[in-house]
Amino acid sequence: MEEHQRQFMLSLLAYAVQKGISPQQLCKLSHVDLEAVKKGTATDLTPKQVHDLWHNASHLCEDPLFGLHFGESLQLAALGVVGQIIQASNTVGDALTIANSLSHLITDFFSMDVKHNKKTFSILLVPRTNAQQESPFLFAQLRDLLLVFIIHELDGLLLVKIKPEAVKFPYDSTTNLAEYERVLRCKPSRKGNEYSLEFDSRYWNEPILTASYELQKLLLQKVNAGTPALKSAPTLQKRIHEYLLAHAYLGILSLEDVAANFNVSPRSLQRKLKEEGVTFLELSDAVRKMLALEYVKKGSYQVKEISHMLGYNELSAFSRAFKRWTGKTPVQYP
Repeated sequence: MEEHQRQFMLSLLAYAVQKGISPQQLCKLSHVDLEAVKKGTATDLTPKQVHDLWHNASHLCEDPLFGLHFGESLQLAALGVVGQIIQASNTVGDALTIANSLSHLITDFFSMDVKHNKKTFSILLVPRTNAQQESPFLFAQLRDLLLVFIIHELDGLLLVKIKPEAVKFPYDSTTNLAEYERVLRCKPSRKGNEYSLEFDSRYWNEPILTASYELQKLLLQKVNAGTPALKSAPTLQKRIHEYLLAHAYLGILSLEDVAANFNVSPRSLQRKLKEEGVTFLELSDAVRKMLALEYVKKGSYQVKEISHMLGYNELSAFSRAFKRWTGKTPVQYP
């Protein structure tokens, strides 16, 4: 198994752990040798193993939109390939052009194409011939993953949340459009058999921010350092804490976003956390504190930048929070 394929599979298993699923159980059901994958000695998965892995993950998580939610969580930094894009790119347009050639790192069900005009540019997913007929379930899961993954990686390259002008893919009356709209930030529309994302052309020549890549790596290292590889976390609060930390390079996620990704209602998530003696607000505050201390100690960011990265609208609000945590202002610390 090639390293990028192994990293992708480990990311999928790690996401299942965040959802409370045992990776050992998931791999056993899918006839995948987990130890061989972890050691890097596994052979390539068969098409049936790949299908079974996704199907069982969706079933165990009780999440028919597993691919959509996994894509919402996935980061190129976790796959170890974003460096290839960063090193050879100056602008978003450069990065997307290079990313086209790397789509096979995730799946061969789709290739990517980019169309660019004066007002917009579109990223098209081009299905491989007969891919949908071979495995309709896996086709839909991978389509969803790629659509949301593209949006979130554009976020990471620019360190802002980008809203598409349009999202297009075929869907039927049973599709949960509200959840797609939440994750994709745009209500999907149908246009024949087209699978595409359309963005304002002003983003095309925007310079990419390499700092966001370094930030993602730092966060992932902290998560991995505090979490034994692929061991099911014992509590919901620990899983939520790790999830918030791993995805904090664009600010702290909201209760609604976290609850939706964990496939529960916000009220239900709050209730489950309360049973463990903690609130979502307390977890969010703990993650902000951890990151704030890390960023200030690192000395690579101005206080105003740190405040923005942690989701504070005003510098004064961040300064008050920091003083509550440490007894000192960010300028006075340590």
